[in-house]
Amino acid sequence: MQTRHRSSRVLLLSLIAITITMGESVNKSSSESAVHIIYTEKPQDEEPEAYHIRTLASVLGSEEAAKEALLYSYKHAASGFSAKLTPQQVAEISRQPGVLQVVPSSTLQLHSGPAKLHM
Repeated sequence: MQTRHRSSRVLLLSLIAITITMGESVNKSSSESAVHIIYTEKPQDEEPEAYHIRTLASVLGSEEAAKEALLYSYKHAASGFSAKLTPQQVAEISRQPGVLQVVPSSTLQLHSGPAKLHM
């Protein structure tokens, strides 16, 4: 069990490092909404998605608005969710209890080309 817990922590730290690196290239001065990944503490006595909705509702004003804004709820290797937020909402949710980190989401393109296998 301890090995599984340690593996989960290593995976979480790797995910955070990757998303920080990806997020550095996103323009942070825009006032438009953008998709962010919000990493949270793992809820103890609550289903992860319910916890994520409650955390998001604290910023958006209602559970209905939170459910509409929630894009994905991460529940296994890491606890968190993705949602489309304005810079003001990002600042506000960053201060919520249990929120560990908020990073912009981005899509990376793999460089592909003719692959050669050398033997």
